[in-house]
Amino acid sequence: MRTDIVTITLNPTVDFATSAPSVYPEHKLRCTEPHIDPGGGGINVARAVRNLGGQATALIAIGGGAGAQLLQLLALEGVPTVAFQGPGESRLSFSVTDQEENVQYRFVMPGPIWTEADVQRGLNSIDQSAGEGTMVVLSGSQPPGVAKEFPSILSQHVAGRGARLIVDTSGPALFNLVQQRNDAVHVLRMDDAEAEELAGRALTKRADTAAFAKDLIDRGVAANVIVARGADGSVLCTAEGAWHAAPGSPVEVVSKVGAGDSFVGAFTLALAREETLPECLKFGVAAAAAACMTLGTRLCEMPTVERILEGCLLEEI
Repeated sequence: MRTDIVTITLNPTVDFATSAPSVYPEHKLRCTEPHIDPGGGGINVARAVRNLGGQATALIAIGGGAGAQLLQLLALEGVPTVAFQGPGESRLSFSVTDQEENVQYRFVMPGPIWTEADVQRGLNSIDQSAGEGTMVVLSGSQPPGVAKEFPSILSQHVAGRGARLIVDTSGPALFNLVQQRNDAVHVLRMDDAEAEELAGRALTKRADTAAFAKDLIDRGVAANVIVARGADGSVLCTAEGAWHAAPGSPVEVVSKVGAGDSFVGAFTLALAREETLPECLKFGVAAAAAACMTLGTRLCEMPTVERILEGCLLEEI
């Protein structure tokens, strides 16, 4: 089934995932053969959509040999791409799992520094890719040199094209975004730590999270707000009400890499298929849980998502 989804990745990465018997300093660590995937928030969202039977176009900035490798990896996975020239060399990131302690170390590079010309080139590519009814997903970190106002600037571009914007960002960009009205931000997602930092207080109960999200909606920050609560699932707040969804049974966590992107991919795909927002929330939660059960940089897999979805609990707050 075709869906009109475009994901944006300004700071893509080639992800290497490996493991070692034990991780400790000052010695050569003999690792397993690495699993190599294209990475970065928007890329992973598009990959998740693909895994779930949909289609999303990944709009990415590329540079150098790593950028060429990204395009090759995405082509092998059957993910449509629109690439534009970014500065320097696309970044590399890697994760190492300590087999003895069953813990994961994640090393994330900053990426090349952008100029205003690079930003404008990216906006031009977005303008050409987004149209009436397009769902534009901005996910992942911003590269150095991109102003914290970028999500707000992007929302203005999206609004002028009749598209809907879904934002999953962090750091200064998120803090800037919640300080102003954004009529074109259809969905804003964040995790519980980010929500508590923005709220300036602990959000211990689900009702606390819902109240915080409702305040953002009332201030016009976004039309709908989602806050992930880790193992406790996620809370969705709209102008009509608030809901909580979580897996019906505990999930065995193998790797949390890609869980958030799997949520966004599933939520966006369900939204494009005109499911209700609470049903979109359930699908997203099931996909995030499924991603936690996979190794390294692998994302959600449809059979696991379907199994979790059957027992997923949804309740109105």
